[in-house]
Amino acid sequence: MIRRLLLLLPALLAVGQPKAAAQPLPTPARPYWTFSLPAPRPIDAADTLTLRFIGDVMMHRPQLKHDYSAFFRNVAAPMRSADIAVANMEFPLAGPPYTGYPSFSAPDAYAWTVCADLSLDVALLSNNHILDKGRGGVERTLAVYDAVCDSLGTLRTGVSRDAAEDAVLHPALIRRKGISVAFVNFTYGNNVGPQPFDRPRIAVMEEEEVAALVSRARERGADFVIALPHWGEEYRLRHSREQEAWANRLASWGVDAVVGAHPHVVQDTASVSGMPVVYSLGNAVSNMSAPNTRLELMATLRLVRHPSGRCEVLPPDLRFMWCTLPGKLTAGYAVIFVDEWVGRRDAWADPSDYDEMMATLARVKAATGIR
Repeated sequence: MIRRLLLLLPALLAVGQPKAAAQPLPTPARPYWTFSLPAPRPIDAADTLTLRFIGDVMMHRPQLKHDYSAFFRNVAAPMRSADIAVANMEFPLAGPPYTGYPSFSAPDAYAWTVCADLSLDVALLSNNHILDKGRGGVERTLAVYDAVCDSLGTLRTGVSRDAAEDAVLHPALIRRKGISVAFVNFTYGNNVGPQPFDRPRIAVMEEEEVAALVSRARERGADFVIALPHWGEEYRLRHSREQEAWANRLASWGVDAVVGAHPHVVQDTASVSGMPVVYSLGNAVSNMSAPNTRLELMATLRLVRHPSGRCEVLPPDLRFMWCTLPGKLTAGYAVIFVDEWVGRRDAWADPSDYDEMMATLARVKAATGIR
């Protein structure tokens, strides 16, 4: 209990790196509350769940100097209104000194802020940076998220330290509106090599382990199983052969949808044996400036359980976002919906960034086929 109270202090006392004053965004041409999904056929709302996902939440060194409560302010409403909200938290919480790429350690308050501001239900922890600070860093990260869960209800998945668990990791399982959804998160690997310890255990992209995770999800009564792989080739706008092979495996194991992360750019989508696949959402927020790394997706899945008991995943709705860097639109970092800012070049502090956004949007759409 004392350990968890200590972990809670950074969020309660706002302890952390110095932050620049937040600068409000200009009023968008089309505010976020006009966002709507294509009208589906009538469905009993009690048998329908709306899930929303964002990609890689990063914390590079320059981000430490800014008010991270402003990062997602302009895109938070759709996440908060979802029945289940999910994000890939790509950083350990190993304590000070705080560091960025290539070996991350973010402030505890950053995790608290993102989980609270977006009303996150699931935090994905299995990624290539989770072991950046070794075993101690992973254990401290899990302790922080345990405190977050106790306070906010955000579940973590992809990593386990409970020695009472057997060799098969457990997926996160959420039941809403009478529908159970399991989240299976796993990574291609990490940046430090094979784990020199048994606990904490990180879910990895090995056939036996992932198949067991999916099976465990069904055994626990999941109506839907969502796979969340950390996979693919960085900076590639099209999925790889390995990703496609894995998508086919996941479909054969009965997974209902796949939403991927890691390449740091948006990748194409597919339907594999009727299973929707979003190969990569891209970054959610970062300091990256390489081509295409600032354009990203918010993905919405609607899960339906019909009166007959048949379960169905409707085609995903994808909405482009853009991560503005300090001095481009505001003084700090701000994630925005692209469609709210089209034609608003005069709102940018640096109008050339608006041009870059529109050019990137056209380039990524052409390469991925996403509209």
